[in-house]
Amino acid sequence: MIARAPYLFFLLILLPDLYLDQHYWRHRFPTWRRLLYWVPSAVMVAYTIHLMNEKNFIPDNPNVVYIYLLLLGLIVIPKAVYVLCSITGLTLSKIFHKKSSTRPAKNYGNLVGLLAVPIVWYIVLYGSFIGFQKLEVNHHTYASPDLPQAFDGYRIVIFSDAHVGSYAGDKQWILQKAIDSINAQRPDMIVFTGDLQNTQPSDLYQHRDLLAQLKAKDGVYSVLGNHDYAQYVALDQAGKVANCRETISLQRQMGWTLLRNEHHIIERGKQHIVIAGMENDGDGKHFPQKGNIGKTLGKSKDDFIIMLEHDPSSWRRKIIPDGRAQLTLSGHTHNAQFSIFGWSPISMTGKETNGWYEEDGQSLFVTAGVGGLIPFRFGATGEIVVLTLRRK
Repeated sequence: MIARAPYLFFLLILLPDLYLDQHYWRHRFPTWRRLLYWVPSAVMVAYTIHLMNEKNFIPDNPNVVYIYLLLLGLIVIPKAVYVLCSITGLTLSKIFHKKSSTRPAKNYGNLVGLLAVPIVWYIVLYGSFIGFQKLEVNHHTYASPDLPQAFDGYRIVIFSDAHVGSYAGDKQWILQKAIDSINAQRPDMIVFTGDLQNTQPSDLYQHRDLLAQLKAKDGVYSVLGNHDYAQYVALDQAGKVANCRETISLQRQMGWTLLRNEHHIIERGKQHIVIAGMENDGDGKHFPQKGNIGKTLGKSKDDFIIMLEHDPSSWRRKIIPDGRAQLTLSGHTHNAQFSIFGWSPISMTGKETNGWYEEDGQSLFVTAGVGGLIPFRFGATGEIVVLTLRRK
């Protein structure tokens, strides 16, 4: 993770201290004290260099990177926020300060920065130790004239982005809470829209029996997410293929029906709906692009189709142009795992990132997911979704 853009981390660590040293420390403190203020940044630089040598996207012991990110949030980010406020205040004071005034211009940005620091600390600590443990059960209804009458009131529980590697050891109770909450809904069907593991199938070993507890009348259906293809481990192609096969095998051992560019028919009497699952269909650069909608839906026509697709960007790229799937269920974005008063910075991308979207009579729902590769959530609380189908 750090090795992909180490210089950005170095700049984030060092630039705030350079600003503080030039504007405050060198004028007020002796050399030994100035050097003392540089110690936290020196430690973070050394930590960053250590993580640069990590071959995998995340270390086998994820706590190594979790601690690094926590220190980043408690030490580096607050200083960066303070400096940003200070620079803004300094710029504004120079613009609006009267040249005729004999008094030096006041930099109110310093005060704003000081007030912002404890807010940053609160967000980091709450998101890491409380927010990540929270779970919401959110209810939604989807109505369509294409839904067969026999399926009016059909209940589907959606969950996504479990990243079960983040629940290792004594954190497994968080995942247990999610499994219990899903089963408590007594759904007709459970669907999982990808990213079950963090990086490799060994993440699943501790949780295999727990995940096998999921039960629904018509079963558990799943698709693969970008993290389920072993793309984030330092292996040759043969090793990655073997890892992916093991992930697939483990899901099937748990009793899940994994859909890989395929579909199943769910019947109620003489009526039916189609549950389809397309493989992860990302941008093809950063995320695997393996979706084949023709193969996924086959000859399905004039059916009510529920499409499972991990990456919501595929909705506009392949699913809408195909025109057959009335409802698509996705995850992947986690709603950035950060939201303030309902606003998440990921919404600025203008893409489908969270909640409901509709176009050309087709609908997409993107869930914020349950967990995350990084155990942090502030505002964008983990969720399971109870979706009730209704016939218009």
